[in-house]
Amino acid sequence: MTIFEKVSFQIESELPFVLYSEPNQQKICALLQKDTVLHTFKGQDGFVMASFELDKVIVIPKVNSDYIEEEKSNYVEAKSTKIDYQSSAEARSNFEKLVAKAVKAIQEGVFEKVVVSRTLEIQKRVEVFSTFIRMMQQYPTAFCSLFYHPKSGCWMGATPEQLVKVKESQLETVALAGTQAKATFENWSSKEIHEQQVVTDYVVNLVQSEVKNIKISDTKTVEAGQLVHLNTTISGEIQSQIALEKIVHDLHPTPAVCGFPRNLAFDFIVKNENYSREFYSGYLGLWEGTKSNANLFVNLRCMQVQKNKVILYVGCGITAKSNPSLEFLETEHKSMTMRNIL
Repeated sequence: MTIFEKVSFQIESELPFVLYSEPNQQKICALLQKDTVLHTFKGQDGFVMASFELDKVIVIPKVNSDYIEEEKSNYVEAKSTKIDYQSSAEARSNFEKLVAKAVKAIQEGVFEKVVVSRTLEIQKRVEVFSTFIRMMQQYPTAFCSLFYHPKSGCWMGATPEQLVKVKESQLETVALAGTQAKATFENWSSKEIHEQQVVTDYVVNLVQSEVKNIKISDTKTVEAGQLVHLNTTISGEIQSQIALEKIVHDLHPTPAVCGFPRNLAFDFIVKNENYSREFYSGYLGLWEGTKSNANLFVNLRCMQVQKNKVILYVGCGITAKSNPSLEFLETEHKSMTMRNIL
C-alpha cells in the first residue's frame, strides 16, 4: 500500500494521522495513530500540534503510531483550477478598522507592535491528498503538513518559519518579519526593517540565558512561494533538555505572530480579533525529548479543511506607521500561498 492508501484508511476509520515533508527534503513522512485518543502533549516523542493560545497542545505519539515514509518523486503534481475569490467589502472594512484600532493603541504607548489576523472562507470541497502533493511540490523549502484528528479537525499548511530546531545540542531559531510580493519587490521600508529588528532583539533576549556561543546572522531576504520576508538566524549550543523545553515555552508566541510586549499584544488580539485562531500561528512539528531534539515550526500559511469549505488564516504585523489599506492588501498577498495550491 502507498502512503496515501494507508492514510485513506486512517480517514475512513477516523484515526488520527499526520503527513509531513521537511524543508528541502525528498521524502513524505507519516505517523499513523492506532487509536482515537486525543493525547495531550507532556514531552512524549511524536508530532506536536499547539494552538496559538496553548489551550490545545496535542501530540500524535511515536509509541502508539506506525511510521512510514515514501519518496516525493513517486507522485506527479495534480492539476488545479483557478479559484475566483474576492474578500467582501465588509471583510475589508472590518479588518481595516481592526488595524486602525491597533495603530491607535501603539501610538498611545500600549505596546510597540501587534500582529492581527483574519480568515477567508472559500466554498470548495477539497481533495486533501492532491492538494498536499501540490503544496509539497510548489513550496519545497517550506515545512508542509497535513494533520488530522477527529476531535480537532483537518489542518494543512506550508510554513516558512522555524520556531526552533535542535539537533545534537545545536539550536537554531529564526526571526522572521516583513512581507512583500516577490514579483513587485524592490526594497524594504523603514517600517519593515524596524519590525524585523524588534523580532530579532526579542528572540535573542529570550534564548541567550539558555544558549552558549550565541551567533546572530546578517539579515537576509528569503523567498517563500510568491512572497519575500526578512530573516535573521540565531544559533548556539543548548544546555539541556530542560533548557529546550523552556526555550519553546518562552518563544511562543513570537512577536512575528503576536507582538511586543507579548502579554499586552496577546490581550489585544484575544479581545479584538473576534474569532479564535485555533492552531493558526501556534506551532507544530517533531519532538524527540529522549534525544533532546526538536524540529518545530510556526503554523503559518495554513488552512482548516472542512466538508464543503476551507478556512484560510492570514495576518500581518502592525506598527505605529502601518496603513490599514496596505495591511489589508498584505493579507490578500499572503492568502495567495494557500489559494494557489487549492
